[in-house]
Amino acid sequence: MDTNLIYLVQTDTTVGFSSANDEKLSTVKRRPASQKILQTLDSFATLKKNTRIPKEHRKRVRNAKKTTFIYPNLDSFRVVDRNDKFHSFIKKFKAQYSTSANHTKKSFEKDFALANCDVIVSTKDGFSEKISSSIYLLKKRKLKRIR
Repeated sequence: MDTNLIYLVQTDTTVGFSSANDEKLSTVKRRPASQKILQTLDSFATLKKNTRIPKEHRKRVRNAKKTTFIYPNLDSFRVVDRNDKFHSFIKKFKAQYSTSANHTKKSFEKDFALANCDVIVSTKDGFSEKISSSIYLLKKRKLKRIR
C-alpha cells in the first residue's frame, strides 16, 4: 500500500480520509497547513514511540474508547480499538493521519469524498457518518475537554 495516497475509509468514528501525508490532507480539506491533523494508531506500542503520556493520565488514555488526546508536545493521537473493523486497515500502516471526509466545518458529502480520494476502502456496510471522537488536551497534571 502506498503511503502517499489518500484513502477514503469508514473509520472507528466517522467517514474519513486517511494518509501518511498530512500536507496532502490539508490541501484537500482547504485548511491551513499550520493546523495539525490527528494520527490514528494501531497500538499503544506505536503511541509510546510517538509521544510520552504524562504519568497522571496513563490509565485514562489506556481505558479511553473513541477518544483523541492532544499531548503536551501538541501532537494528537487516537489509538484504534482492536475489535473495530477500522483496526484491520490501520494496522497495515501502524500510523496514519486521519480527518473527516468533508470540507472543514461542514457535514459529510459523498460526492466531495469520492472526488478527493485516491483509493476507496469500503466494507459491506458502506459509509455512514457517526459521532466524532471526544478530544481532550492533556497537560502535565490537568485535563481540558476540547470537544
